[in-house]
Amino acid sequence: MKRFLISTTSLLTVALPALAFAGDAPTPDIAGKDTIGLNEIVVSATRTPQPLYRIGSSVTVLTEQAIKSSQTVIVSDLISQLPGVSMSRTGGAGSTTSLRIRGAETDQTVVVIDGVKLNDPSSTGGGYNFANMVAGDITRIEVLRGAQSTLWGSQAIGGVINVVTAEPTQPLEVTGEAEGGSFATAYGRAGVGGATDKLTWRLAGGYYTTDGVSSYVNGREKDGYQNTNAAGRLRYDISDVASVDLRATYSYAHNQFDGFPAPSFSFNDTAEHGNTEEFLGYAGLNFSLLDGRLKNRAAYAYTNTKRDNFNPDQTVTTKTFDAKGLNKRWEYQGSFAVNETWNTVFGVEHESSSFRTASPSSFAPNPVPALAKVGITSGYGQVQGEVVTGLTLTGGLRVDDHDTFGTKVLGQAAAAWSLGDGNTVLRTSFGQGFKAPTLYQLYSIYGNTALNPESADSFDGGIEQHFFDGMLVVSGTGFYRKTTNQIDFVSCPNANPLCTPGKSGVYDNVARARAQGVELAASATLDALVLQANYTYTDARNQSPGNANFGKELIRRAKNTANASATYNWPMNIATGVSVRYVGRTFDNAANTLVLHDYALVDLRASWQITEAVEVYGRVENALDATYATTRNYGTLGRGLYAGVRAKY
Repeated sequence: MKRFLISTTSLLTVALPALAFAGDAPTPDIAGKDTIGLNEIVVSATRTPQPLYRIGSSVTVLTEQAIKSSQTVIVSDLISQLPGVSMSRTGGAGSTTSLRIRGAETDQTVVVIDGVKLNDPSSTGGGYNFANMVAGDITRIEVLRGAQSTLWGSQAIGGVINVVTAEPTQPLEVTGEAEGGSFATAYGRAGVGGATDKLTWRLAGGYYTTDGVSSYVNGREKDGYQNTNAAGRLRYDISDVASVDLRATYSYAHNQFDGFPAPSFSFNDTAEHGNTEEFLGYAGLNFSLLDGRLKNRAAYAYTNTKRDNFNPDQTVTTKTFDAKGLNKRWEYQGSFAVNETWNTVFGVEHESSSFRTASPSSFAPNPVPALAKVGITSGYGQVQGEVVTGLTLTGGLRVDDHDTFGTKVLGQAAAAWSLGDGNTVLRTSFGQGFKAPTLYQLYSIYGNTALNPESADSFDGGIEQHFFDGMLVVSGTGFYRKTTNQIDFVSCPNANPLCTPGKSGVYDNVARARAQGVELAASATLDALVLQANYTYTDARNQSPGNANFGKELIRRAKNTANASATYNWPMNIATGVSVRYVGRTFDNAANTLVLHDYALVDLRASWQITEAVEVYGRVENALDATYATTRNYGTLGRGLYAGVRAKY
């Protein structure tokens, strides 16, 4: 830790004297979050475009410039630098990656790309695995914190991550990027598109490959990863008031990992590998009425996730896992502008999910797969308005009817108060979240059709203050969430009446959890120098009555995390920067006996905008070559050097 503090001080000492020079280049934060104003438009908080000063919920926006300046390829590495977010990974790139917002479970976060939910119905918890999301064509990320199920439905207990991809604004746009570096890593992407009076379209694709490191921390063989992805979108304006929207994304990922080979069955090097195929499709009709005051969207969304694992050393059959999850969603959403300061949002949805899963082995090479499907129909409404000058109130209600557990009603309320000259904003919100039991939890061999949904009540409140025309911005938010009816796996035999003869375990509503904490952030723009920092304190604990681990910290959730960055924009359109991420001590088991020690990572970045169309860049990740772990016994990357070039036309 002493070495970290000395090195960080030295790096900042180099950056700060550069304040004496003024450059004309833009001043994005190289760590991934540039300074945004209170007029920034946000969609995720209300499902309609609203300026930030009218939003009572806690939301962080990563703009296109911020994503580009960060040079980050793996999206989870970028999001993990934001307030309230923690990450764990089982190895290098492509390994199972979990993001937790404000101490919630990773599968209690809704992930949306271009309006389509990405969560996987075939996974145990139904959550989204961030392992296979690369930056590619992404131009915006909104991270909405707190329980948000009123508008976003099941799983939005921790929050919502809304991802938006590129949309052309010129008649013809061509972009390209290529980079390479340590661990035999290479990345390339290209896109082409255009916008005319009637038609907007774009096609894009990318490829990422790396040899990586061994998933097993003491392993000798490297576990590599490859990702091929493509995306397309088209919008056609039928008239001035109606348009058709079509979108699709596809990715195919291959990752190697380590397991528990016979006869010792202890974690070690293996030749195991897996393939993940993801497809997302969307078709929508947009039309407005009443001179544009009533906006309508009718849409169909489809996701298909297929996962297969293999072990070449296994006899009889090499396949060890086979899963497929489908999600079909029909939805209507409307918004009505009552007047200039009052707006309503309302909608109905029907979601149909299905899954198939099997785990072949040498003992049972052709097991009968588990098959199931379930539907949920929802209706929601929200009203937002300015009751007095500067004070915006928001209230909403949602009703869900699930095929298995029945009806769920929940609500949400928020307030945003822009004081005086608008440089001070007070925010507070209350939200309810729920997570429907997954198909695996309901209908697998461990299933329980009597499960109730997980439920949560969430509160937060804070202040954001702008000084010197926005050159200095500071904010602070306190949050609290209580989760009940949390679904957990119960081993058999025990006193649980669901432990019938022959069952090794069952899912049941037995867990409770509580999370509370504080998020602090500050940014300063001093001519060509941009300084930013954030700190999060999260106390997430097991609150299950009678549980042996009552009062213990939840696993892999650090109490203390902090991020800091300094970026300087030199003359000749050269930018340099340093970022530091600190993650405090965590535990890797529920009993809090296995400790993951605190660590700090230092990254260095530089870029040169040679012309308006061409930029070269480079970075050093984990510059101090720190040894650390986010999951016990799994490897992590050491120091890495990368360089690349971007071009646009």
